[in-house]
Amino acid sequence: MQTATLGGGCFWCTEAVFQTLNGVSQVTSGYMGGDLKHPTYMEICNGNTGHAEVIQIEFDESIISFHELLLVFFKTHNPTTLNRQGNDVGTQYRSVVFYENEDQKKQTEKMIADLTQQNIFDKPIMTEVSPTAEFYEAEDYHQNYFSNNQGKPYCAFVIQPKLNKFAADFRAKIKPELLE
Repeated sequence: MQTATLGGGCFWCTEAVFQTLNGVSQVTSGYMGGDLKHPTYMEICNGNTGHAEVIQIEFDESIISFHELLLVFFKTHNPTTLNRQGNDVGTQYRSVVFYENEDQKKQTEKMIADLTQQNIFDKPIMTEVSPTAEFYEAEDYHQNYFSNNQGKPYCAFVIQPKLNKFAADFRAKIKPELLE
């Protein structure tokens, strides 16, 4: 198993997307990249701790590659906004890839260069590329948020449309049992 740590805004949204991917065995919401040891959600919400909301993904590279995870990542959030995703504003919502090794760093930098060269986005990509740091697991109520809260308005109006778009674009990558 390999590990990838990605921040694409609110971890509730990114967690829901990556949990559906075939080859992904575990997605854990948490915090990375800040100075405060063992931060809480309330502490990172002020934007002063330096942490980003991230998901840590355990995946089987024989089924899904890091490159494919990056494609999903860049397709399912806006990497051109600095410290913002939609209505969520602050450094905790920044676009970031925390790489585990030099290969992940090179693949991320190449992906950004390729997307830029192909003019995929109408603005420059603002995604931070940084080495992994201490990962702090988010509180229990943040884990499996969409699965546990589908009736809540945020899930219905923000996460579900994102999942629908994702499913249309990446149907072949979704776990077969979720397509039944």
